[in-house]
Order: sequence, then C-alpha cells, then structure tokens
Amino acid sequence: MHPHGPMRRKERQITEMAEIADILKLGKVMNIALSDDNVPFTVPVFYAYDGKAVYFHSSLAGTKIAIMKKNSKICFSVSLDNGHLESDKACDFEAKHRTVIGFGNAVFVEDEAEKTKALDLIVALFTDKKFEYPANSLRGTAVIRIDIESVKGKKHGI
Repeated sequence: MHPHGPMRRKERQITEMAEIADILKLGKVMNIALSDDNVPFTVPVFYAYDGKAVYFHSSLAGTKIAIMKKNSKICFSVSLDNGHLESDKACDFEAKHRTVIGFGNAVFVEDEAEKTKALDLIVALFTDKKFEYPANSLRGTAVIRIDIESVKGKKHGI
C-alpha cells in the first residue's frame, strides 16, 4: 500500500495544488527520508522548489548519497508555521502547522545549466546576491532533483 492513503482528518487536508506549491516555495529546510535495505535514514537539507521539482545539494559522498545511488525512492516533508495550540486539558494540545509530504525519485543532476539553476534557486532563499560557481566547485557538488510522484498538504490552526 502506498503511504499516501486517504487523509483521516479531511477538514485539515489542503486540496488546492497552489497552496501546496506556496508551502514548498516558502520553506527553506526539507526533511528527506531514504531507505537502505529496509533501514530508514532521514536528514534535513536546504532546498528549493521550481514549480515542478524539488532540488537540494550535497557533497559527492556520504550516507544519503550512497543510499540514493542504491535506492532512488525518496519521501520529503516541509513544515511551516510550527507552534502549538494550548488547551485546558493536557491531551487536547495540538500542533499548529502547514505541512507538505511528498514522494518521488531522486535524480542526480549532471547538466551544468540545470545544476547552476538549482543552486541559484537555493542561494536565492538566503540572499539577493548573485554568484558564479567555479567549474571545480560545480564538479565537487552533487545537485539532486526530486521528480515528484505524489504530494499531499495538511494545515491546522492557521
């Protein structure tokens, strides 16, 4: 069974793709979940969304790179407006959030123009400055594109 089954709390589901896209565009940190021979691995990464795919960068080696080379299936999540809603009862506290969870395939970007575009999108989350990427830096940086297969959004307390 695919993890994106029906949402239990339908009143919290975000049904408009434009709202899901807004959350993906506003976030800066995404958690990715990978699996290596049925052993889960999760890590936060800086990312950017271009309206079609999600991009993040990494060194060329390490645990996440090794896992993605063996298994390109990836789950990702972005959560904004985190906080809580208080209650007079301990068990009635609730999370305040807008969250997107998606599934897709990790693709290692080799095309220099696409790699540069992705890095520009990520850098633009933090500064208006424009940068050049020396050829040796581009060769030494992995850029991964997540081709999204499915995505869901949920919100509460917003």
